[in-house]
This record gives sequence, structure tokens and C-alpha cells, in this order.
Amino acid sequence: MGQLFVRKHFLLVVLAVVSSLLYLVDYAMLGSVREVVVGFLGNLAFLPVYVIFVAVMFEQISRERERQAIMSKMNMVIGVFFSEVGNRLLRELSAYVVMCDNIRRELRVTPQWKDTDFRKALVFLNSNDPKIECAQCNKQALKEFLLSKRSFLVGLLENQSLLEHDQFTDLLWAVFHLVEELDARESLENMPKSDIDHINGDIKRAFGHLSREWVSYMKHLKQDYPYLFSLAVRLNPMVDTPDPHVY
Repeated sequence: MGQLFVRKHFLLVVLAVVSSLLYLVDYAMLGSVREVVVGFLGNLAFLPVYVIFVAVMFEQISRERERQAIMSKMNMVIGVFFSEVGNRLLRELSAYVVMCDNIRRELRVTPQWKDTDFRKALVFLNSNDPKIECAQCNKQALKEFLLSKRSFLVGLLENQSLLEHDQFTDLLWAVFHLVEELDARESLENMPKSDIDHINGDIKRAFGHLSREWVSYMKHLKQDYPYLFSLAVRLNPMVDTPDPHVY
């Protein structure tokens, strides 16, 4: 603390000396105290403008650094979500999608993918209207898996870092709502058609949010964490037989 105090005052003294020397040079060149004083007053008049400009720039830089720090923490949370729940859930829900091969083909991410490929995948997902059919699927296994992750999902909803990411928050709410719908039913067998249609809608909503967020997360890994992206590509949940081995 003492050394920092000394350094600050030393810097102030150095700046004052440099300023005085520059004014002496100015006086030597102009040979008039009046000219030097007029120049000094002109600079002094603009000092508030300089202060405002520096303050605004400093505030913008501080906000950008804060935003980047929040985004970094948020991406860490999103990474934990996909590692703990998202990847498996995406694979599980894809089994409920009728003719899912088209989606699997569009989401077959490779190490060679560029920004245009990720944008193309997102455009496809945004324009795609998947048909969901849960009647013949193992809804009980899905229910048990989601119930085992309920506490984890609740913890994510309480994370303040996610307030800056509306899309991921919507994903969490969609998944959490699906958990609640499945848990509210004692039996998932012999469901009436109206109830099946309702569950189909909840699965469709969750799958839509999940698949889009997964593509965005993969793009983030490709840009900032190539080594994590490499593993994520090998463990792509939209591939029939993901393999972590490097060949």
C-alpha cells in the first residue's frame, strides 16, 4: 500500500515537471508570457470536455469488461449444463422426433465447421417444425432421468449469471416444465390422445430450445476452446454412436 502511494505521487511529480518543461519550451519559442498564458487558459477551458470524454470511454471499457466477465461465467455454466444434462437429454429427446435423420444430418458438426456452417444449422432449426411422437417411447426412463437432475436444474435457475442470457433461461424453463409435467403423472401408460398431444408439445418446445442452444454452445467452443470443441464433436449426441477416441 505504501509503495503504491509513493508511486502515484512520484508519477504526479514527473507529470508536473514534464508539463513545466513543455511550457518553458513554449515560452522560449514564442517569447511571450501572454501567448503562453492564453494557450494555458485555452487548454484549461477544454479540460472539462477532456474529463467527460475520458470518463465516458472508461465507463464503456469497464462495462465491456464486465459484460465479457459475465459471458465467461455464463458460458461455464452452460458448459456444465450440457455436460451434466444437455447432451444426454438432446440424445434422449431426438428419439421422440419423427424422421429425425434430417436433423441429425444438419447437426453433424465436424472440426472443419466455420461460422457459416453454424449459422446454417441455426437457420435450419429455426425454420424446422419437427413432429413429436411420444406414444411409443420410453417416457418413464425420460421421467426418471429428468427427476434425478431436478435439483441441478433448480440450482441453474437460481444462478444470477444466466439473467443475461434469455435464450438459455427459456431453455431451462422449457426443460423444467417438462420435468413437472412428467412428474405430475403417476403413470405414463395408456394416456389419452389429448394428454399425449400435450406432452408432445412440451417435448417439442424443450427439444427446439435445446438443439438451438447446443449449436450456439458448440460455436462458442470452436471459437474459444478448441480442445473442448474436439471432444464435444466426438461426443456429439446427434450421432448414432459417439466415440471419444481419437483416430
